[in-house]
Amino acid sequence: MGGGKTVLVVEDNELNLRLFCDLLTAHGYGAEPVRDGRDVMARATAVRPHLIIMDIQLPHVSGMDLIAAVKADPLLNATPILAVTAYAGRDDEQRIRDAGAEAYISKPISVIRFIEAVSALI
Repeated sequence: MGGGKTVLVVEDNELNLRLFCDLLTAHGYGAEPVRDGRDVMARATAVRPHLIIMDIQLPHVSGMDLIAAVKADPLLNATPILAVTAYAGRDDEQRIRDAGAEAYISKPISVIRFIEAVSALI
């Protein structure tokens, strides 16, 4: 299903990171985990992923700022971003999309919805 496409998974929660990576691997994607948002730009530039899954609530740096940084980078700006967050207020989805994310899902994730969102973006 994934056809060997690589997904950069930015998530500081170890259980969520493992879940996302396991789901991606089970569906044929290559998963590249990033636990620290400060490493995102260097890893994304090195890996050149087909998709970035971005947690919004990260220590040290905001997922919103990282989305904007990816979209401002000429090497990465065409990479689709799937934002995930546990804090889903009414205005959050629009703010996340305005920052540059192509799609958004809230935690706890639905496994089916997660894989559908990944497949739609790659």
